[in-house]
Amino acid sequence: MIKKGVTLRGIEVFEALASCGSVAQAADITGLSQPAVSQQISNLETAIGVALLDHGRRPMRLTAAGESFLRRTASALTQLRLAQSELTVMDLANLTDLSLGVIDDFDNDLTPRLATMLADSMAGCRFRMVTDSSKALIQAVQDKTLHIVIAATSGDAKDGLIELPLARDPFIMVTPSGYRGKPGDLLAGTSDLPFLRYESHQLIADQIANHLTRSNITIESQFEIGSHLALMSMVARGIGWAITTPFGFARAERFHTTLQAHPLPSPGVSRQISLFAGADWTGPVPQNIATAMRQMLHSHMIAPLHTQLPWLAGSFHTLEG
Repeated sequence: MIKKGVTLRGIEVFEALASCGSVAQAADITGLSQPAVSQQISNLETAIGVALLDHGRRPMRLTAAGESFLRRTASALTQLRLAQSELTVMDLANLTDLSLGVIDDFDNDLTPRLATMLADSMAGCRFRMVTDSSKALIQAVQDKTLHIVIAATSGDAKDGLIELPLARDPFIMVTPSGYRGKPGDLLAGTSDLPFLRYESHQLIADQIANHLTRSNITIESQFEIGSHLALMSMVARGIGWAITTPFGFARAERFHTTLQAHPLPSPGVSRQISLFAGADWTGPVPQNIATAMRQMLHSHMIAPLHTQLPWLAGSFHTLEG
């Protein structure tokens, strides 16, 4: 039997605080006030009877008991979130046809999970999923060749479409793990490490170029690369450095031991991941898919990266809309 005082909300707050070590950041992540976060943790520790966090350190660190508790509860929370997501798409069963486009950021894990979830809820439905660039996917839903797409956006309004925000994806810098210089040296062009940029026709390349222009930064690039995975592979090999996002960094998980992520010196610069559907769509399907996608983004990409890179906690998160 679960002890009295151990609540799902308390465990969620503990997970958030464990990822960032700051009551203020945990409050931003959970949507609670800072006193409410502190009270949830106090209630949880009282109920369990052990200290889960070293409250005397800044940032807070998990105790040995806290590390053990987090390992157990993280798995349980993931399963609960996935169960909730699966329930939200149960009313897709009446659809006879659905075509969905998704950017390649999520090819490793989330796209197959989403496809499996939708297929299980769509008995008898003809289902098609494609991967393409954000620009191509948004154009496809405007042209009505795709019903729904999940893509990056620069925030400008799209004619004839509804947009449901999913996540904020800030820009970061990534270097080979052996780089010992300062990130500012790279932006100033005073480092010998070459700049590797995304292929110029991509939306992310436009967004990065616009940010550098606004910041009066001019950097010559040696290569233009067409995919997250190829770009991160070249950085991992020591060929150069890049500006990407946490989702782009996560796409290259197998290279993480040879990569080092850094905050961009100019904070607050990000792209948005959204779900787009035609404005004439009736029914709850886009909203249901968006809800499921937010849950999966948090469980499988955002929360693990908060643990790996705690400085992302305040800027890398899901969005409600």
